Amino acid sequence: MIWRTVISLIGVLLLWISVPNIGPAVRAARADGVPGVFTARTLQCVQHPGHESCTWIGDFRSAAGQEVRSSVALHGSGRDSLTAGATTPAVDVGRPYRVYGPDGSAEWIFTSLLACAGLGILLFQLRALRTRRRPGRSPEPEPEPDRESGSSPSREPDAASLNGPS
Repeated sequence: MIWRTVISLIGVLLLWISVPNIGPAVRAARADGVPGVFTARTLQCVQHPGHESCTWIGDFRSAAGQEVRSSVALHGSGRDSLTAGATTPAVDVGRPYRVYGPDGSAEWIFTSLLACAGLGILLFQLRALRTRRRPGRSPEPEPEPDRESGSSPSREPDAASLNGPS
């Protein structure tokens, strides 16, 4: 029983993580937001065994010039994509610390997979709970054998018993 609770909590956690991010992920996929320019300032890199992951951090200025955001990451940027001081078109979709290139993003795929996994887990658990609580139908009991003849009584009379003794 405890593992069902743990599995259900995992499903709730996956939904809790993914559902609030569906809107921004779809806007990022479509590059639907405030257009502007990203200016690269610093390169942040993380070393993993076998590879390195880098992202440019910088400033975003909207095309109208009214919005300026500092210390935002350009999603999808890498070591070779920009240099310090370089500018590139970007779109602000409403994420607090990230802007996107004008081609959008594929983040929606992972976000959708998380949401589907969480929903699938919860639906599976709900189905298991419903079938467990539903009273099961017991099979009809077998008739007891007739002690005199050694055979089971028939539910319907056969032709010989209807015609009488011969």
